[in-house]
Amino acid sequence: MIFELRQYRLKPGQRERWVKWMEEKIIPYQESLGVAVLGSFVAEEDPDVYVWIRRFASEQERLRLYTEMYESPTWLNEIKPVNDSMIIREKIQVTRLLATPKSAIQ
Repeated sequence: MIFELRQYRLKPGQRERWVKWMEEKIIPYQESLGVAVLGSFVAEEDPDVYVWIRRFASEQERLRLYTEMYESPTWLNEIKPVNDSMIIREKIQVTRLLATPKSAIQ
């Protein structure tokens, strides 16, 4: 399994709108394609930080799903323009993780 820890810096004042957008549009869309979204979080002490965790069965699946998601008309025409109004794209941090044997999430 491959995990992604995705950390976003939101534009000021966008947290409530962003969380609603993630929970109503982005997460359901990605899950409908087969992406496992394991968690969605906001930073307790920084109103402009959003973090989420995704899981992929393999690198091949991750690459396939990236193509299917990010090159789709839905993403390009409906999702990306709204995302760009709320997040600072150049500050996105993606950390790929591999679970250790005793990790609760596998």
